[in-house]
Amino acid sequence: MIIELDGLSILNEQDFHKRIASAFSVSQYYGNNLNALWDLLSTNVERPINIEWRNSRDSKQNLGETYEKIIAIFERTKNQDISLGLVEKFNYELK
Repeated sequence: MIIELDGLSILNEQDFHKRIASAFSVSQYYGNNLNALWDLLSTNVERPINIEWRNSRDSKQNLGETYEKIIAIFERTKNQDISLGLVEKFNYELK
């Protein structure tokens, strides 16, 4: 599964969560916070997943510290999949 995010349309944390929930079709039960993001990515979605975040610098500027926390969750998820030896993994690209 490829998830495309466009940083030009992510102006705040709620925009990010809305797009993630929609991309994974989990809008009804997604908690719209960073803990929910970790839960979703670490256990609740089928692999492989590749998130392509275009214009990520715009999101970084708009989200500030929250952006860094999101990237930390992405990195934690990626490393978890590697440590579990999964063939189909989570990955992300910042463009």
